[in-house]
Amino acid sequence: MSSDVLIAASQLRARVEELGAELDRRFVESVPVIVGVLNGTFPFVADLVRAMDSVVETEFLALSRFGEGGRVRVTHDVGIDLFDRDVVLVEDIVDTGLTLRTLLAQLAARRPRSLTTVTLLDKRPRRLVEVPVDLVGFEIGDEFVVGYGMDWEGLHRNLPDIHVVLDLAAFADEGRSVLSRPDTGD
Repeated sequence: MSSDVLIAASQLRARVEELGAELDRRFVESVPVIVGVLNGTFPFVADLVRAMDSVVETEFLALSRFGEGGRVRVTHDVGIDLFDRDVVLVEDIVDTGLTLRTLLAQLAARRPRSLTTVTLLDKRPRRLVEVPVDLVGFEIGDEFVVGYGMDWEGLHRNLPDIHVVLDLAAFADEGRSVLSRPDTGD
């Protein structure tokens, strides 16, 4: 097998519940706008907003990389005015910090009341620039991961667990097959 379960679905559920409760505590007096970065965050955002008791508004944006250095460009923007709103930017993984830095600058230019960052996974060993990450689901090393929204060539986003790819070459050979889903007892 070229991958192993790194974070089980039950661990994900428990941590997302905790993150939702923390966001509820932070936004008692307002209706925050939860902004997910497509495509990797869609399961996380769905579970996160369901974990919250607060009334929330949900938006998404999509990015693409272009040119040398992989500059980030927004290809799908949020559809509402963020001025004087409490905005929660949700990422699947923060690694180098470059994408998050760009997104934070673009969102801050819209003058929200507050801007909170939440990431499911934080890859601190890969950080090139320091960026504020207010809430972190899990810290991981420099592993390549798939599942729970994260993909390899568009595949495996639907896995309920997060898998670490142990052998990328072997994984590429078998990548179109279905990864085994462990019996989590759920």
